[in-house]
Amino acid sequence: MLNRYPLWKNLLILCVLVVAAIYAAPNFYPEDYAVQVSGTREAYKVDSALIERLEQDLTQAGIDFKSTEQAEGSGLLRFADSDAQLRAKDLIARELGNDYVVALNLAPTTPDWLSAIGAGPMKLGLDLRGGVHFLLEVDMAQAVGQRLDVYVSDIKTQLRDERLRYREVRHLDDGRLSVRFASAEVRDQAQELLRRNFPEFLIDTEDSEGGNFLYINLTEQTISEIEDYAVKQNLTTLRNRVNELGVAEPLVQRQGRNRIVVQLPGIQDAAAAKRIIGKTANLEFRLEATPDASRATTEVYPFRNEPGRSAELERDIIITGSNVANAQASFDENGQPQVNITLDGKGGQMMSRVTRNAIQRRMAVLFVEHKSRTVQERVDGETVEKRIPYTEKGIISLATIQSTLGNSFRITGLESSQESSELALLLRAGALAAPIYFVEERTVGPSMGAENIKMGVTSVQIGFALVLGFMLLYYRVFGLLANIALTLNLVLLVAVMSILSATLTLPGIAGIVLTVGMAVDANVLIFERIKEELKNGMPPQSAINAGFARAHTTILDANITTLLAAVILFAMGTGPVKGFAVTLSVGILTSMFTAILVTRALVNLCYGGRTLKKLSV
Repeated sequence: MLNRYPLWKNLLILCVLVVAAIYAAPNFYPEDYAVQVSGTREAYKVDSALIERLEQDLTQAGIDFKSTEQAEGSGLLRFADSDAQLRAKDLIARELGNDYVVALNLAPTTPDWLSAIGAGPMKLGLDLRGGVHFLLEVDMAQAVGQRLDVYVSDIKTQLRDERLRYREVRHLDDGRLSVRFASAEVRDQAQELLRRNFPEFLIDTEDSEGGNFLYINLTEQTISEIEDYAVKQNLTTLRNRVNELGVAEPLVQRQGRNRIVVQLPGIQDAAAAKRIIGKTANLEFRLEATPDASRATTEVYPFRNEPGRSAELERDIIITGSNVANAQASFDENGQPQVNITLDGKGGQMMSRVTRNAIQRRMAVLFVEHKSRTVQERVDGETVEKRIPYTEKGIISLATIQSTLGNSFRITGLESSQESSELALLLRAGALAAPIYFVEERTVGPSMGAENIKMGVTSVQIGFALVLGFMLLYYRVFGLLANIALTLNLVLLVAVMSILSATLTLPGIAGIVLTVGMAVDANVLIFERIKEELKNGMPPQSAINAGFARAHTTILDANITTLLAAVILFAMGTGPVKGFAVTLSVGILTSMFTAILVTRALVNLCYGGRTLKKLSV
């Protein structure tokens, strides 16, 4: 019988539409403005007592909150608007200090039964409110200082290899290196050697009662290259860390001379993102000092997890975290967290060379973390906030070298599995070439202005309404059926985008508008073909069947060529262009389904199996 689908096909279409409605439903539950609190270390957990204390502080400050949650060592406080969220974030950060990470967040309100089946809302891009914006500043002075520390070791190696005896090589507070010799003759030989091997050095000499000195400065070009490298390396490292977080369509780019912008659209755990992105943790491997070592060549460091215990280490660094090629978190035979380390070629050679001559000595793994604290100062009668950078170093492992170490070994002495996982992630992503500090953090509203976004959404609604009105007036009953299919197409499109965890941006909305037009275009082709067959004298049921059958080729050709263009845009474009391409591609596929199958199913239900004398088309 013409224009009748078998029962299984109708049920299949119905099932697809029901599933689409379920997975599109979370988009009707707006996210809450929230502040997320988590400890910087395992010792600083967020428990119910801390949550109650924060609730009391907010109440006393007159800041209304909707609800609070506490789970897995972190806490979440929900607010009705962004103003209360920002005020609460400042208050909580002041109260808790530097031992906790306090981050802005957008918390989902999706019902538990939808979350249980994996249904969640579409992630909105930063231009549609729904992400976190970090502005980071690279510490250029530290970048140059770290390179000078490397030069200290290189100079010592060069002088030892040439058998030029020196008394001391120091990195001075004013940014220079000083090398002290016992005689002017050796000093002059060393000067010639260093000028030959280090063209980036500007070397001056000075003789005094304390000895014969070389004072070394870096050229302006070298300093500029070091600073530029520090920013570029930090960019690469931050991109790797963001990729580890699995954020969709992130933005990590340089801003000016020494700043980096990180934008994370649709991020759900802003506290974890801030902790991992901003953490400048690194490792240093050093030998324990011998009893007869000069105090000028050693430093004393505390154990990170054992208060009151310390050890004296040599100043010379064997390798750092930058020599790590791979790192994986695991557990030892006692169930304690550890990190399995694999070094690159250079790191493996250096580790082997040092440990070969240090059997039965102890080697320390030093955990180095660059931080900053904010203090308030009075300047010209006004209170201003000033950021003071500082470095924390603590020993996490001090073990006896039993045999020569190569490219692979393990680090123990970590506090928790979370710490071992984060340390492994940071080492895999690469070490930061210089410390970075948070200059600005905020949830991002519409980048083009809230009013422009509102007008854009309104224009989409008006355009959609006009299309529905035109189809209803021009094609009557068939137009009504097409409008139902068009509405279902939008539901299906939103559902697929949600299932794919795609990020919707303003260009993505343009892709949806274009999809609506293409879906209507397919229905217009079918309906016009039906009208043409009716004019040629074909019976109504046959005209319906012929209209759908003969329009298929044209619809497929038009949609496939557009789909190919969208795929090319996705492959070659970046950022907003990719967002447009994804939305357009998904929209093409869903519109073909609704225009051909859903519209046909509705027409069949309305007209199929009936004796018709005319059609309302």
